[in-house]
Amino acid sequence: MATSTWFQKTLSLPRKARGCHLVTDEILKQVPEIKTFKIGMANFFIQHTSASLTINENCDSDVRKDMEMMLNKLVPESTKFIHDAEGDDDMPGHVKSSLFGVSLNIPITSGSLNLGTWQGIWLCEHRNSGVQRHYFYRSLTSIFLTIIRE
Repeated sequence: MATSTWFQKTLSLPRKARGCHLVTDEILKQVPEIKTFKIGMANFFIQHTSASLTINENCDSDVRKDMEMMLNKLVPESTKFIHDAEGDDDMPGHVKSSLFGVSLNIPITSGSLNLGTWQGIWLCEHRNSGVQRHYFYRSLTSIFLTIIRE
């Protein structure tokens, strides 16, 4: 019978400029424990309301620039929001964060995140004055066996 093991850790990424940033390698450096899991599920959760996490293109940086451009067209700072006490970029940052979300679930297979060839983890900073971002990382091993047995 397989046993389930939970592992949790708080991660930090340095301050980033506004935009979409490929952070897969930065995250993996902070969780070498992934290499010890044969099978599992990794959950990444960002504790902020004006930044987001998503999975997208990991090769061509132009994709990240184009994504930022499209987000700004979808949610322009010129929109007259009711919540505007923290600046013109605040409420658009909240909306953009909700569009992408604040968590990711990625399968772990043979000690690696099971991402596609062209997939990487992005941190999207939606404010002009980004701050250091903190994340929770959680992993459950043997999750597939646990689900099958229940």
